[in-house]
Amino acid sequence: MISFSRVSLIYPHSTTTVIEDLSFEIAEGEMVLVMGRTGSGKSSLLRLMNGLVPHHTGGILGGEIVVDGKSTRTTKPGELAGIVGIVGQNPIDTFIADTVEDELAFGMESLNFPPDVMRKRIEEALDQVGLAPLRNRTISTLSGGEQQRLAIASALVMHPKVLVLDEPTSALDPVASEEILAILHRLVHDLSVTVVLAEHRLERVIGYVDRILLIEGDGNTSIGLPSEILAKTDLVPPIVRLTRALAIDEIGTSTREVRRITEPLREDLVDFPRPSHSPGAIALTVNEISARYEDKSALNKISLTLREGEITALMGRNGAGKSTLIKCIVGLIHAAEGSVEVLGEDLRKIPQSKRSQLIGYIPQEPGDLLYLTTVLAECDRADRDNSVASGTTLRLLHSTLPQISPESHPRDLSEGERLALVLAIVISGSPKILILDEPTRGLDYEAKNRLMATLHSLTRDQGVSVLMATHDVEIVAEVADRTIFLADGEKVADGATIDVLLASPAFAPQVAKVMSPRRWLTVGDVLRAREIS
Repeated sequence: MISFSRVSLIYPHSTTTVIEDLSFEIAEGEMVLVMGRTGSGKSSLLRLMNGLVPHHTGGILGGEIVVDGKSTRTTKPGELAGIVGIVGQNPIDTFIADTVEDELAFGMESLNFPPDVMRKRIEEALDQVGLAPLRNRTISTLSGGEQQRLAIASALVMHPKVLVLDEPTSALDPVASEEILAILHRLVHDLSVTVVLAEHRLERVIGYVDRILLIEGDGNTSIGLPSEILAKTDLVPPIVRLTRALAIDEIGTSTREVRRITEPLREDLVDFPRPSHSPGAIALTVNEISARYEDKSALNKISLTLREGEITALMGRNGAGKSTLIKCIVGLIHAAEGSVEVLGEDLRKIPQSKRSQLIGYIPQEPGDLLYLTTVLAECDRADRDNSVASGTTLRLLHSTLPQISPESHPRDLSEGERLALVLAIVISGSPKILILDEPTRGLDYEAKNRLMATLHSLTRDQGVSVLMATHDVEIVAEVADRTIFLADGEKVADGATIDVLLASPAFAPQVAKVMSPRRWLTVGDVLRAREIS
């Protein structure tokens, strides 16, 4: 179905190749995972499959790519639209219509599909991704995860032979991501659709894929079975890190397999409580906030406090109200009821200039905050705006992603790289409160580790209060002192992270599932218990 023959790619003004002499074949009805470090070229590889690269992006392409018998060198992306469906990293950039149903109809209308065929396919797609109740909603009012499901549905209505997805679960809660992966699994096994996806959250997808294509980052690549590729890379999910840390030779790609091979260990280890952290004074108070979108209640009398030196995770299903709550806290949305107090002062009475100094905010789409032509220009501007020494912001950026070139255009960066840039810009201002909406989208495991180290330094050393809305249960297990869970605009849980995560099997991290009923969340927890056993 897809054939790469000695393919190489280099972008204009670049001094290094993205891909070098790559050859492989993907058969009909196969699911292949593309993995690699942040910025290694995964998105470029996916776009080569439908001709977006180099037809729309420019660049020098060597070798030959054939998809369903058509060469992407001579076939334009529009001509491949009926064969290859693609879902990008940032779904909002791809939408044309205003409402969910109109967006699903747009592609078929462009190709003059009969109305009865359109009707049937729209209903199928809405049911497949669980968006039927939102069919008349305005797209701009959907959560990030709901927009991602809509983007997947927009590709499915065209009944493509090949479905290419760039981080399809990055904005989805654990339950929704399992539903989407189950849909992809059915497409592969029931309809022989070829699925190629790039994803950093390997713990979600590794059990579904037939093979893995690993991009090394220096132009080199390798392809093989999951067990073969995971054995040769450091970019591995928590269950593989667990077996390595315990010096177990066997590699398991599912919690069931790892439970089996770690059974003797679970019986031998003694219980060891996680270290706890004592937060400081109250930094922010939310008093019975309520908010609405159109005729739908988004928040219903939410109250909470954030404390100095504490990392609080905000979790819940897609559409639960997490982003709305964050926007109320930072003043982007005026709540219908309730109030927000920052360091004891009503948020509405704080001037915008002072508000931005107190609260650092990174939205779900961090690229919205970037407007200059190079990374260096953005960093220099942040240094001046935040009155810090020249080079401070760039050093913060390179502490998370050292490979980013200062001369790169921010729009040429991957989603994860743009997130790291915006994080550095915001942190350089030394805010008292840091609020992040999905901060791990597009980040590989190494970049996440550096992000976690940064958040620990901010809270433990500088007393910053951090609120992090995320679906990434693994990073919550690693760094969050406290977790708040929302459902349908209401707070349903608020407590120590270990208590909240273990109370919900769907939101429990991999290590917790492997080690159940022991109360451990991370590889570090298990190793600490082993040391005292």
